[in-house]
Amino acid sequence: MRYKQLCIIRLRFFALKINFAYVLITFEGIDGCGKTTQIKMLQQRLVKEKLPVEVLREPGGTDLSEMIRSILLNPDVHMSPVTELMLFSAARSELVSARVLPLLKERVVVILDRFYDSTVAYQGFGRGSLPISEINKLNEIAGHQLEPDITFFIDVDVDLALNRRASSGRGPDRIEIAGQAFYERVRDGFTYLASQKERFVRIDGAQSIDKIHQQVWMKVSSMIWQ
Repeated sequence: MRYKQLCIIRLRFFALKINFAYVLITFEGIDGCGKTTQIKMLQQRLVKEKLPVEVLREPGGTDLSEMIRSILLNPDVHMSPVTELMLFSAARSELVSARVLPLLKERVVVILDRFYDSTVAYQGFGRGSLPISEINKLNEIAGHQLEPDITFFIDVDVDLALNRRASSGRGPDRIEIAGQAFYERVRDGFTYLASQKERFVRIDGAQSIDKIHQQVWMKVSSMIWQ
């Protein structure tokens, strides 16, 4: 009997490892939506379950991508919307090729704090840098044809998000100084994507932190142990 139970446990673990072959989880939403908090909670939960997990941010995650990030977020730097789009894409391409793809091949759960959906929402809907169809083509190239398994869109009212950012005590970066009308357009962009992409899970970000985490974990765990 004990031998049979041990075999079942081993088979379950083996099946679990197979399910983790290429698991990419992304979190999206306007600045101040609370996604970074949810990412940390999910990471801790996966570690508790003794699963391999790596959290990376966009832009960033490599030396080159972090250098590009410092330029993109510097409020003293001025650039055209197309230049901004290209820099985000360059940082993404480096991150995916140098970190994300190798991690996925090692069957590590990768959690991204933003991915190319943010480019559609921010640089497409927000900045109007290029037509969405052209941005999609660029995202496919910079993303190395990679698509997330699941995307959590933490949706909050723009006023609530801006109040959260203001109460954080730190000054706004170059993106955050764009103003409320800009963030309304960005939120519209995420809402549009959520209506078009089956992988999107839209969650009310005005709920308590724990309640949001429960919804996130329910989706992730069902995907893992399906």
